[in-house]
Amino acid sequence: MIPVELIPLLLIIVAFLYSSVGHGGASGYLALMALAGIAPSVMKPTALILNLFVAGTAFVAYYKAGYFRWRLLWPFALTSMPAAYFGAKISLNPVTYKIILGICLLFAVGRMLYKPKKNEESLRQVSLPIAGFTGIILGFISGIIGIGGGIILSPLLILTRWAGMKEAATASAGFILLNSLSGLIALYSKGFLPDENIAKWILAAFFGGILGSYTGSFKLSVSGLRYVLSGVLFLAAFKLIF
Repeated sequence: MIPVELIPLLLIIVAFLYSSVGHGGASGYLALMALAGIAPSVMKPTALILNLFVAGTAFVAYYKAGYFRWRLLWPFALTSMPAAYFGAKISLNPVTYKIILGICLLFAVGRMLYKPKKNEESLRQVSLPIAGFTGIILGFISGIIGIGGGIILSPLLILTRWAGMKEAATASAGFILLNSLSGLIALYSKGFLPDENIAKWILAAFFGGILGSYTGSFKLSVSGLRYVLSGVLFLAAFKLIF
């Protein structure tokens, strides 16, 4: 367990690391809240709100740097947004939620440790049927758990050679932003319940997101810190699953 008083400081670090690779950081925020013993019903809307600010900051930074490619975003977002909306409507019992979240955190560990090759030649066109189906799956899971889905989309874009590293980061940031917004709309219709500390958590995450986005845009290395974050995520995943 970690004290709630430490969360703002930890949020700065988590938002910094995630935004440096174009992510919103929801899986990291959920891990922190799980380790702090916060109720799942509060965790999901809180993580999505923080996601909006950090992913939005990352998207703007990478967009201004010239890495945005519309063709990498719309085929996935078109199907993921409605799926995220309906996924967010589903309320799981706490035990099931924690197990699924724990599995997602293991994916987050893999993404943090994943080092894509720098060879970005011979990129291929996005397959629209695969992108549409992938959007449905990622959107639905994102809605249920309270994440944006970029943790899976980003490596997928790189491994399929649909995008280079920076282009994938930009598309993932936009994807996360749209899915988080869709999920929040669904939660709002059910009754909104973020954590009471949300205001200062937003400020902390936003600050970390600005620093991380700037760092990622200028190709500075944060690999050492990512190993630390991976350890925290793995610990949280272990705690949630077992």
